[in-house]
Amino acid sequence: MPPLTPAGTRQPVAARPAGLGVGVPGCAHPLLAPLEWAGLGRPGVPLHWAVLDVAHGPGVRPDPHCLEAAGRLRNGGVRVLGHLDMCFGARHPADIAADARRYVEWYLVDGFLLHRCPSGRAGLDRTRRTVAGLRALRDGGHVVLGHGRHPDPGYAETADQLVTFAGPWSEYRWSQAPEWTAEHPAERFCHLVHGVPRGHLEEALRTARWQGAATVWFTDRTGPDDPWATLPGYWDEIVSRIGTSVSE
Repeated sequence: MPPLTPAGTRQPVAARPAGLGVGVPGCAHPLLAPLEWAGLGRPGVPLHWAVLDVAHGPGVRPDPHCLEAAGRLRNGGVRVLGHLDMCFGARHPADIAADARRYVEWYLVDGFLLHRCPSGRAGLDRTRRTVAGLRALRDGGHVVLGHGRHPDPGYAETADQLVTFAGPWSEYRWSQAPEWTAEHPAERFCHLVHGVPRGHLEEALRTARWQGAATVWFTDRTGPDDPWATLPGYWDEIVSRIGTSVSE
């Protein structure tokens, strides 16, 4: 007898693409994590994008170390996204636009990750306006909404990608995707998971494919500090497992 699926969730769809790639939510500053930034630029890394977070945003002046690190990735054909905090919709759009402009002028970013993006219907109009402003600033820019959970379905048409999970493996392994996500291709969804043991990496990859997410970040890092700041201990294994299956 097949397992029961809770109401509001969907069964896996066989037609969804199986290929996966990596989205890096934000390594530490290049001075603190030079090996991490160098590792991202290795040939053959299945990298969809990497987020540049200078100082919880673009900082107050251009940083030559960040410019160099971002430039190496961009020259290698990798999208570099600027980190913008929406504070769940509480931050003024003018402040977000000012930070975005600095990212474009100083680091030539290819788009933006809107961290702590609202998820409810009440924040949808403000998010749409914010994204429209960012697209006007960076024509053709790639915009990722960092909800960290499944938002109202209306957000799916607002940006290029949605982060529909950001959290620990202990929650991710039991998570479900709502039915409305099946109406969109896997390339629209990202999953960011920390605390994934090496022995469960294949299970995590299967979960992402099952739920229809094409961009992932799995790491064994965890704890009170930022788990995204360094590469996972099994970075080479991730690259070898999914590097040949990515289709852009």
